[in-house]
Parts: sequence; C-alpha cells; structure tokens
Amino acid sequence: MIPHFRKAIGVLPALAVAACLGTTSLVLALGCLPASAAEKPIQPEKNPPGDIPDTQVFIDYTSPEGFTLKVPEGWARSDRADGASFVDKLDGVVVSVSRANAAPTVDSAKADYVAKLEAAGRAVRVSAVKQVKLPAGAAIRIVYTSNSEPNAVTNRQVRLENERYLYFKDGKLVALELYAPKGADNVDQWQLMSNSFRWK
Repeated sequence: MIPHFRKAIGVLPALAVAACLGTTSLVLALGCLPASAAEKPIQPEKNPPGDIPDTQVFIDYTSPEGFTLKVPEGWARSDRADGASFVDKLDGVVVSVSRANAAPTVDSAKADYVAKLEAAGRAVRVSAVKQVKLPAGAAIRIVYTSNSEPNAVTNRQVRLENERYLYFKDGKLVALELYAPKGADNVDQWQLMSNSFRWK
C-alpha cells in the first residue's frame, strides 16, 4: 500500500466506518478519527533511501480539474476519484481536489486542516504552517513528519517527512502532498514541483 494512505478505524456506525476507509484526503474530508491517531513516531533511518536523483526528468501532468503540475517521469501513476498519485518506492507525490468556500489562511489551516491531518495520519508531527508566494499565487505550506503505512509483507514502517501545499481558486482547493523517508535530500526537486503548479 502507498505510504501516505491511511486506514480510518474508529467507534463509528458501520456505514461511517466503510466511508472512512481510504486516503488521508478522504479521511480529512469526512473528519474521521482512526485508531492510528495514538500511534507513536518511529525513529528515522540513519541512512535513509529516497533521494530523487539530480538527473530525474520531470513531465507535465494535466488534471481534468483544471491545473497542471510537473511530476517525476517513470513513477507509478494511480488515478483517483479526487486526483492522482505518483509513487516510486518510498517516495510519493499526491494531488487531491476538494471544494472550499474560501482560500485557507494560516489560522484556518491550523484550526481545521492540520487538526484533521494530525487525527487522521500516523503519528503526525507538524513543524510549520506558513503562507508562501508561488508562481500560481498565494498558498499554504504545511511541513510535518509521519509514520508510513506498514508494509503489507514485512509490516515494517519508516518515518516520513512531508510537505503539503494548499492552492485555492474559485471554490476549488488543491492539496499537493510530497513525501519521502525522513532525511532524504529532495529540497530542490520538491521546490521544482510546488513551483510548477499552474491553474489552467
């Protein structure tokens, strides 16, 4: 299972439990609280894998939701009802779309979005929530660490570092999630992708 996917399990009616099983984006939208909320952070690896090579080629992804984004060429793509994901081993890029009445602010993101992220994710620890100016306009940048989903075969987990960007336009909120093992050096590549976002 892709590391950023979360399972939401709680004391909920049967239909709500079924609805809450899914990705972080879906869990956030539904406000579900999983058992993983009480999970403890695991120790990051001393020599983590996950560096995106400097020679990595990036290609344009065009969403039917009205935006474009550069993503790593050759990564496994999965289309979803709310967007798409691109995964290579323990690294991933996820774009998800939802509806919103207004552009998020730092305060509103902390009060609502981050609270749900911490509840829905695996041992999420948020270190920064800031407004940033990007070529597509103002966005909210959320920096955090989390545990990966357990490996289906070995049950092994790794500590991940994550950046999430929230872009808003005309009632549409796009979340760009970037993740890799904590300690991997992807600063330039993540900056390239977050800066490449454009509304069509």
